[in-house]
Amino acid sequence: MSNQTQPLSIIYNRNSGFHAAHKAEVYEELVRLLASFGYEIQSFEISQTPDFDALMNRVMLRHQDPDNLGIIVAAGGDGTLNSVARRLLHTPIPMGILPLGTFNYVARVLNIPLDILEAARVIAQGAERAVHAAQINDHIYLNNASLGLYPLFIQKRELYNRHLGRLALNAYTSGLDVLIRDRKELKLQIEADGVKYPVKTPLIFFGNNQLQLAGLNLGIAESAAQGKVAGVVVAKSDKLTLFKMLWQLMRGNIEKAPDVYSFAADQVTIHSARKKLTVALDGEIVEMQPPLRISVQKNALKIRVPHAAASF
Repeated sequence: MSNQTQPLSIIYNRNSGFHAAHKAEVYEELVRLLASFGYEIQSFEISQTPDFDALMNRVMLRHQDPDNLGIIVAAGGDGTLNSVARRLLHTPIPMGILPLGTFNYVARVLNIPLDILEAARVIAQGAERAVHAAQINDHIYLNNASLGLYPLFIQKRELYNRHLGRLALNAYTSGLDVLIRDRKELKLQIEADGVKYPVKTPLIFFGNNQLQLAGLNLGIAESAAQGKVAGVVVAKSDKLTLFKMLWQLMRGNIEKAPDVYSFAADQVTIHSARKKLTVALDGEIVEMQPPLRISVQKNALKIRVPHAAASF
């Protein structure tokens, strides 16, 4: 093995990262562990600069030697992972994951340990696996993208998180809150592999993470694993239908809810007469101009995973 040190850059979000209470000592142990495997470590905190692209440009400069690429680590929730992954698509630089979010679906589907130090060992000693990333216009999603009630639910969840802390229960509480207060309907046209379907819907959900989809008992989970655009649309917006949907969602049986339909396609386009559509991408809210063109970039991102998970 070469004595040359490898560059390792940690991109972290202070709100979910090591510098929260009781995490500083874990960070110090993490750095010692990674350094023992010959990595030269530098950390970059997202909130220190308003220009994330400029920060990533600085990071990428450390990883330009084709014989010593090193690894770029995303430390945070799935929103942080999304931001880092967007810059690493179709590059030879692998991404490591330190799961610090609430649900950590990306880490879980790849069998990356949720324990931070065990995840660091995977970064140091694991294997690389190419994974799919779904693209919607100029953005990507690793877990899910959604329109309608779900972006409102994300905004409400963040409000609960700020006042009550980051609890998984907040996801369901905020969902109930949104259903009671907001039942807006979108008039759209969904084009799936060239076939157009007019819909009036309070919610469209696209999933790229087969673990999350399988957890909801959605039959399209396997389609997502194969690199298809996997979607769910709710066809009615009356309060009773939406409460039944939330109940089945909490039970993990959303396909059993009335007027809920799933589909899979290679290419999906969403047409709308609106000038802007609000989209939730891996938990982050983005305003996008229609039409929304959705596809999957197959095997576009290299992620360091446990050796047993690399051959899936």
